[in-house]
Amino acid sequence: MLQAEARIPRADMIRCALCADAPCSAACGKLNPADFLRSVWFRNEQDAALRLPRENPCLTCSAPCERACVRPGEVPIHDLINRLYYQVKPECETPRPENEDRLRCDLCGIPLENPFLLSSSVVASTYDMCARTFEAGWAGACFKTICTLDIHEASPRFSAIAGDNGGIMGFKNIEQLSDHSVAENMEIFRRLKEKYPTKFILASIMGQNEEEWGQLARMCQENGADAVELNFSCPNMAEGGLGSDIGQVPELVERFTAAAKRACTIPVLTKLTPNVAAMSPAAEAARRGGADGIAAINTIKSVVGVNPHTYVSEPAVHGHSAVGGYSGNAVKPIALRFIAELGQNPELSGMHISAMGGIENWLDALEFILLGGGSIQVTTAVMQYGYRIIDDLKAGLNLYLTEKGFANVREAVGLGLDALSSTTDTLERDTVIFPRFDRDRCMGCGRCMISCADGGHQAITLDQNRHPVLNGKKCVGCHLCLLVCPQRAITRGSKRISHTK
Repeated sequence: MLQAEARIPRADMIRCALCADAPCSAACGKLNPADFLRSVWFRNEQDAALRLPRENPCLTCSAPCERACVRPGEVPIHDLINRLYYQVKPECETPRPENEDRLRCDLCGIPLENPFLLSSSVVASTYDMCARTFEAGWAGACFKTICTLDIHEASPRFSAIAGDNGGIMGFKNIEQLSDHSVAENMEIFRRLKEKYPTKFILASIMGQNEEEWGQLARMCQENGADAVELNFSCPNMAEGGLGSDIGQVPELVERFTAAAKRACTIPVLTKLTPNVAAMSPAAEAARRGGADGIAAINTIKSVVGVNPHTYVSEPAVHGHSAVGGYSGNAVKPIALRFIAELGQNPELSGMHISAMGGIENWLDALEFILLGGGSIQVTTAVMQYGYRIIDDLKAGLNLYLTEKGFANVREAVGLGLDALSSTTDTLERDTVIFPRFDRDRCMGCGRCMISCADGGHQAITLDQNRHPVLNGKKCVGCHLCLLVCPQRAITRGSKRISHTK
């Protein structure tokens, strides 16, 4: 079994709250079930199965973990652990790596112990938070954007769109920049570098003019930053020609990048805005200004949750709201599109891409790596689940690299670019791949029939036992039925026919 192939989908543990100091683990005494459940949630079930002890303690267990659960009886912990033992573990062909050497990489020539960094945000805004990040196993952190402005935040400043389990799918913020003084932030850098000399400190900065961009860059270098990230993309700091207003004007990107490069000798990354039709013009301008790399994407301008009674969108601040930045797993497809655009641009060849945008698990991170990301930054998933997600990010990616025979993570960078086209014009169109129905898994809900009838080509009917029946003459192989099936009882069929009209 390949590490990317899920055997226990999230839906099977959708009521798990991923607790802190989980009561299920406290009640067990033999395993730490919370760690295994968390690995399943973050698509790392194969590594979880390989971590299990040789003998299954659940065989003679009365499942006190389920009774201790904060949702008693709603999370099938006993069954999930048994499935790791009897469904997943027997198919594991690759042993767990003995070390994390394959994860070693670099950012513009500076060593990283793994590709995972916190991105510039509230999750990396104090000494204590960064220290806990480093202790947890993250390779580094991009500190919350430093500026000379007087920052005073609104309350509330977050809102979200929930997924099926009540967790965050899309996240909106109207958060601004660091509310510490420049001097306070420089002191934090010195303390971090003194205690954690091998961890990577990426200093995000925002200036108001060329002189200030240069001054901030120079101060960050003098106080221990390993590299500087120029924030040309914050959607919440656009007033007065800051943030995303800069990232939308290539001339400004080039000018301010050059100002920072003149003032320091450490690597300079430009963080570009996704609030454009194409990112390449700004990225090419950054290269002309001397940038060593690109960071992308920042949050997307958004409006969410308009209240039908007050008519105010979220988050509402004393009866008013504002356009804010959208992040979370919902933006990942958009982020991947921009990273691929940068990775395929020959004018940017050799530039480091620090990629971000909706990354929650190791497989999300791998997708960005395959499209050109040399390092990975994360924020919204940490805000939802905590720094602890680094364990499964590292373990999942490390096992995948081992399975594939990669010597290191660098060998995977950009491998998905050649197969990706910017348009659909190049795709082969003379073959139909039929869906295959697994009748043992099918529960007869008819969702496939409804979607095919009303959103497809009327190729599915139900027999007397409520099993789907395919009309091959009508099926065009769109696979809408596969996507809507709640039981995952439909897969890609092996039969292919020549498509003729």
